[in-house]
Amino acid sequence: MRYLPLNEDDRAAMLARIGVSSVDDLFADIPDDARLGSLIEGLPEHAGEMAVERHFTALSKRSLSAGEAAFYCGGGAYRHHVPASVDHLIQRSEFLTAYTPYQPEIAQGTLQTLFEFQTQVAQLTGMGVANASMYDGSTATAEAVRMAVRITRRNKCVLAPGLHPHYAQTVHTSANGDKIEVNVLPPAMGKDLAVVDKLDNDTACVVVQNPNVFGELVDLTPLAEAAHAAGALLIAVTTEVISLGLVKSPGEMGADIVAAEGQSIGNGLNFGGPYVGLLACKDDRKFIRQAPGRFAGETVDASSKRGYVLTLSTREQHIRREKATSNICTNSGLCTLAFTIHLALLGELGLRKLAGLNHARACVLADRLGTIEGVEILNTSFFNEFTVRLPGNAAHAVEAMAKSGVLGGIPASRLFGAGEFDDLLLVATTETNTDDDDAVFEMALREVL
Repeated sequence: MRYLPLNEDDRAAMLARIGVSSVDDLFADIPDDARLGSLIEGLPEHAGEMAVERHFTALSKRSLSAGEAAFYCGGGAYRHHVPASVDHLIQRSEFLTAYTPYQPEIAQGTLQTLFEFQTQVAQLTGMGVANASMYDGSTATAEAVRMAVRITRRNKCVLAPGLHPHYAQTVHTSANGDKIEVNVLPPAMGKDLAVVDKLDNDTACVVVQNPNVFGELVDLTPLAEAAHAAGALLIAVTTEVISLGLVKSPGEMGADIVAAEGQSIGNGLNFGGPYVGLLACKDDRKFIRQAPGRFAGETVDASSKRGYVLTLSTREQHIRREKATSNICTNSGLCTLAFTIHLALLGELGLRKLAGLNHARACVLADRLGTIEGVEILNTSFFNEFTVRLPGNAAHAVEAMAKSGVLGGIPASRLFGAGEFDDLLLVATTETNTDDDDAVFEMALREVL
């Protein structure tokens, strides 16, 4: 996009057109105590384009990226190998420039890719139907809660202690506008079953993550049974979708709605996104009618040829916001296509092998780290991520290891705040790591401790 600077006359004309006298008037609704009174100290006012490029290049060199180091960070975003063919295919012009398929008769290719994506997600999650994607995992979770409230006509949700805190915060933000009561259990390991004690006649849903934020695997079956007995729904959340190649699917364990992050398949790590929100539910008309987003359906045309349409898509979703099932109508189309291509290349057998490799690498790493004096592996079960207790501050250890060229996980205090979790480290490993990487990580952690 071109940079087109405006002069004073241009700015004056724009302000006059919208009926304000100055730029400051545009911020009249922001309280004075929330505004900056002056420029940020030390921040230069302006510089030439080349000077800015040099400055930011220098700043970027102070960062250690995932591709430059032994990388063991997870916490909801995972580094996996994406075949070069995925990027090549999504850059074909008919995919790269496609727009929302409002006119199905000229958008058959786009609708078919969405239909294939939905089929894959439904099979992965063990659910009857899936939509054409959401923006990301956290907003999909928030939308799943609102969906459960509409279905049950109840106004309370319970968030399990193993739910990622960023997801919990997103649910809070969304629920606040709808006056939904959110009951969040304090973060803890091995306590997800405690949501059962919080069920009552006002509970619309319980939200449980598997594997949870600590990497623990959770049996959702008793939670589903307890929720259903209380007239509530079970929302299962997955942040590491590769796990579904090995772990029993949420649908098999009784989940009513599944919200997940699909970034691990086909999409690399991106700071700030976009990612791929997955949402699936039971094949029940009352569920589908209340589900957010779009559904691509397969049909036949007047000549009995196969065709694709947007189905159960009411006009309110697009133009009458107050009646829409969702106002986060972003479906990350190009990202879903990358997901679909990568998963098609893997196939069922390939996905199961990939999931098995991830788990095997995590087992090897846990065994190695467990030999370090003072280090304790806290998980009794895990997929490719687990929690480690260190004999000291985990955040300090991570900073020190980064200086040795190792990104050694996420301090739990970064997610939950300083205090109780200061000595806990969340460690994730995938097929991208090697035995040499593990050795470097182990050595770096031994030196730090």
